[in-house]
Amino acid sequence: MQGVGFRSFVYRLAHECNIKGWARNTSGGVEIAVEGTADAIKQFVTDLRTKASPMARIENIEASPCAPEGYTAFEIHASLGQDKYFAVSPDMAGRRV
Repeated sequence: MQGVGFRSFVYRLAHECNIKGWARNTSGGVEIAVEGTADAIKQFVTDLRTKASPMARIENIEASPCAPEGYTAFEIHASLGQDKYFAVSPDMAGRRV
């Protein structure tokens, strides 16, 4: 999802939903770690699906519970590359949104 502003969208959405945690691009997609109330997290996931830009094609959201880390803010982390994969940003020139 590099090149479409998805992490910035996630950052704004996290603040709207009072979610703490982080987001980063990987060569396989976007990883997001969140902490908040159950209702806030449910709203966050719903908004991810319904409010994202059409260029930020979401094919799947996988969620798994984990122990709280005690995040105090929401941050955008640096992209994480992985062997055997590489990210290619789509050419958005000439596309209308």
